[in-house]
Amino acid sequence: MAPKLILTGFMATGKSVVARALARRLSWRLLDCDAEIVKRAGKPIPEIFHRDGEAHFRALERAVIAEVANERRRCPQCRGPLPAVIATGGGAIVDQANFAALNRAGVIVCLVARPEVIAKRVGPSAKSRPMLMQGGKPVNQRIAELIEARSEAYRRAPLRIDTSDLNVEQVADAVLDAFTVYGREKWTASA
Repeated sequence: MAPKLILTGFMATGKSVVARALARRLSWRLLDCDAEIVKRAGKPIPEIFHRDGEAHFRALERAVIAEVANERRRCPQCRGPLPAVIATGGGAIVDQANFAALNRAGVIVCLVARPEVIAKRVGPSAKSRPMLMQGGKPVNQRIAELIEARSEAYRRAPLRIDTSDLNVEQVADAVLDAFTVYGREKWTASA
């Protein structure tokens, strides 16, 4: 199976931007699940939530994740599997089927950050984030509620990196270090 490095975690923890940095560093393909959903739906995620509802968005997300997790492209020269860096949406691994598919496909790294850091990073864009606007609560309170609701799902990831006090390159370094150590331990133990 092609190695896949999968980034998940709450919104504004750096999944997409770190995935781009990792893909560039490793010369691996980048697969951004949210970007693929937007492409397929022909509209931005807030509009999908507003017009079609969260259930429709989650169905699109499940389809994209199943496809990405099962993708088996091969190098045209060596015929070996092509590796990829995958960025998921913030709620993707809450769905057990998504988690199972991604867990079979590669190594899941959950990016985390303190709620106040997430609120600062989200800033004025909070109004365009459908999950933060549900219930009409203050953004800080809604962030804390969502993190708590998803905490069990996020804990299933074998690796966690706190991005609160790190820049993109530092997070990429931490992810690569953890991925390397994890892979060495996992593959040495199974050999």
